[in-house]
Amino acid sequence: MKSQVANAIKSNVKVPFHRMLAYASTDMAGNLLYTTVTTFILYYYTDVFGISVAAAGTILLAARILDAFDAPVWGFIIDHTHTKWGQSRPYFLWMAFPFAIFFVLMFLSPGLSASGKFWWALVTYLVFGISYTGVSTPITSILPNLSNDSDERIRLNSTRMIGGNIGFLIPASFALGMVAFLGGGNDQAGWRWTSIILAIAGFALLLFAFFDTREINTEHQKALPILQSIKAAKSNWPWFILVIAFIFYWLGNSSRTSVLVYYTQYNLGNKGFASILNALVMFQMVGMVAIPFLVKVMKKSQVLILGFCLAALGQIAIAFTGSNEIMLAVCWSIASIGTGIAVSMPFAMLSDTVDYGEWKNGIRASGFLTAIGSSFAIKMGSGLGGWAPAMILNNAGYKAGATQSASSLSAIQFSLAWLPAIFFLIGAVIMLFYIRYENKEKTVHADLIERRGEID
Repeated sequence: MKSQVANAIKSNVKVPFHRMLAYASTDMAGNLLYTTVTTFILYYYTDVFGISVAAAGTILLAARILDAFDAPVWGFIIDHTHTKWGQSRPYFLWMAFPFAIFFVLMFLSPGLSASGKFWWALVTYLVFGISYTGVSTPITSILPNLSNDSDERIRLNSTRMIGGNIGFLIPASFALGMVAFLGGGNDQAGWRWTSIILAIAGFALLLFAFFDTREINTEHQKALPILQSIKAAKSNWPWFILVIAFIFYWLGNSSRTSVLVYYTQYNLGNKGFASILNALVMFQMVGMVAIPFLVKVMKKSQVLILGFCLAALGQIAIAFTGSNEIMLAVCWSIASIGTGIAVSMPFAMLSDTVDYGEWKNGIRASGFLTAIGSSFAIKMGSGLGGWAPAMILNNAGYKAGATQSASSLSAIQFSLAWLPAIFFLIGAVIMLFYIRYENKEKTVHADLIERRGEID
C-alpha cells in the first residue's frame, strides 16, 4: 500500500521543465523529417526526381495505406515492451538511426529507368513511413505515462507541439533555400545534402529525448495479448470518434501543404513565396499556446471544434485572395492558428480515451490505442490527403515544369483552398458526438484511482 501511495504522489507532481523540453524534442525530431516529406515529396517526385504526377500520387496512396496498418503492430510491440527504461522511451534510442537513414534514402535520386524510379520511390517511402511510425507511436503512447494529472498532460502536450512546430518551421521555411545553396543549381544534389543535414539533427534530438524522459504507471502494466489490446477499443466510442476526426484533420492539412509549392510557382509566379507561407505556419503556436487557457473556459471537444472551424475559415478565405500575396499570407496565418489547435488537442485527448478504455474494459492498452489514434490517423489522412490533390491535378492536365492550362490552375487553387476546408468542416461535425463522453471524465478518473488503490 505504501508503494502505491508513493507512486500516486510521484505521478501527480509537476514535470520538470527540462523533461518537458526532452519530450518536446521527440516531436521536433519527427517533424523535422516528416514535414520535409509531407510538404515537398510530391513536388520532389514530379519536378526533381522525374516521376509523373499520376505515378507519384499512386505511390503516396499505396505506401500510406500499406504503411498505416503498421501502426497497430507498433502499438502491440510497445504494449509488450518492458525494460528498465519503460515501455515507450526505449524506442527513441532504438529507432533514431533507422528513421534518419531511411529518410536520406528517399532523397538520393539514383539514376534509374522510369520503372526503377517508381519502385525506388515506393520502397523508400514505405520503409521511411514504417520507421516514422516506430518513432511517432511512442511519442504519443508515452504521454499517459509521463503524468496522471490531466492539466500536466495538456502542458506536456502543448510543449511537445511547440517543439513539433519548430521542427516543422525549419524544413518548411528553409529546405528550398538549403537545396538551392547546397546544390549550386543541381536540385538532386541539393536535396541529397539537405536530407543528410536534417537526418543528423533528427537523430541527435531523439537521443536527447531518450536520455531525459522518464515513465510512470508501468509498474501496473503487464504484457497484453494481442486480443486483449484490441479489446481495449471495445465500446470505446470517444476513441473511435477522435480517431476519425483526426484522420480528417490530416486529410485537410496534407492536401493544403502538398500543393502549396505548385500554387506559388504556377498560380502566383513566385515559387519562393512558399517558404514565406510555410514560415507563417508558425502561427500554429498562437493556437497551441492558447489551448491551456481555452480548456479552462470550454470543453476540450469544443476547443478542437473551434480549431477545425478557424482552419476552415482561413482556407475558404484563401480562395478569394487572387494574386494578392499579403491577403494570402493573412488568410494562411488564420488557418494556421486553427490547425495549431486542431493538431494539438487530439494528442492530449487520446490519453483520456486510454483512461476510458481502462475504465470501460479493464484494459490499459496505451500503445495500441495511441498508435491507431496518432500514427494510423496521421498516415491514413496524410496519404489520402496527398493522393487526392495529385489525382485532381492529373485529371486537370497538370504537366511538370510547363505552362499550366486554366483548368490545371483552377485545380491547384481548389486543392489548396476548398479541399482542405471541406475536410476540416467534416472533422468539426464529427467532434460534436464526443461531447457526451467528455462529461464522464471526472467519474472515470475517480473510479480508476479507486480501483488502483491510489490517492489523488
